[in-house]
Amino acid sequence: MARPSSWRSGAPRTPPSHARGVRRNVRARTLAVPRFGSGVLGTAVGLALLSGAATGAVVGGPPAPLPIAAEDVRITRTGDSVSAPEQEPTVGPLRAGEGAAAGGAADPLSSFVAVDRQARDDAPLPPGPAQPASPAVIDPLAIDGAGLTFADRQAGLRSAEVPTSGTGELVVVPGSSPAPVPERPVRTVRVEVEAGLDVDGALFAQMVMATLNDPRGWGADGSVSFARTDGDADIRVVLASPDEVDDLCAPLDTVGRYSCGRNGHAALNHTRWVQATPEFADRTQYREYLVNHEVGHLLGHPHVECSGPGEVAKIMQQQSVEVQPCVPNGWPFPGGA
Repeated sequence: MARPSSWRSGAPRTPPSHARGVRRNVRARTLAVPRFGSGVLGTAVGLALLSGAATGAVVGGPPAPLPIAAEDVRITRTGDSVSAPEQEPTVGPLRAGEGAAAGGAADPLSSFVAVDRQARDDAPLPPGPAQPASPAVIDPLAIDGAGLTFADRQAGLRSAEVPTSGTGELVVVPGSSPAPVPERPVRTVRVEVEAGLDVDGALFAQMVMATLNDPRGWGADGSVSFARTDGDADIRVVLASPDEVDDLCAPLDTVGRYSCGRNGHAALNHTRWVQATPEFADRTQYREYLVNHEVGHLLGHPHVECSGPGEVAKIMQQQSVEVQPCVPNGWPFPGGA
């Protein structure tokens, strides 16, 4: 917390004209001393020392003020007098060499200033609104103890293991969500995961629906919007082991490696979902491709070939087999419709 402004600058200093007046008076009294004899001077000095007054007092004159220049200590004044100790002074920080009066004597206010400032520094801060927490910084390339990245976790993976078979039981992920653009033709989607796979079904379903309804997805041309259901559906998106995918895709031969979209279901190979392919440096991009490509078949889109070296691959190109000489792509409309 910032200190009040009076702590930074102190109370107003004695105006320069007043300070000059003080210096003139002291100088005048000092010059007047030789007019008296040495005995009178000794008497004056003795009286001054006994009374505790500072040197420079003139015999027979009013007592001289303490020889503290205005710039040595900054305090609040009431009129022309120093505030009584009962009145809390406003004190500024001492500079190097401050805290001692002329001639090396201890500054009578220096200890007060230091104690007062220390008390202020040690005082607890008043309660205030809680400061917002710093946002968490996530390293997308960091790998956790299970061998997974943050993106892998968001795709529903809880393990990097890739069993060739599961239980064969397909479990519907519970939950539903409306189509984001209901005025378009709506296709319902049910998400399923084979039992025995170490997958968070809710996160997997979330990624599937986010991919299908992405602005670069199949609905970018205004032709469709997708709603999720856990009941009867137009499309089933299934994440299954290689053996189960082979059964779901028969008579297509997926040889334990590929996925398919047929008979109302997009069967996604779990091994591919975990590992992607060497054609894709980004596993998230491959997963987006896998969902869009297989659902594209269910929407009636056939395979296409690479359009030419360096061209962005069309979503219906068989990129799991080979992307080159095209550039990998996971979207039906990568630049938007």
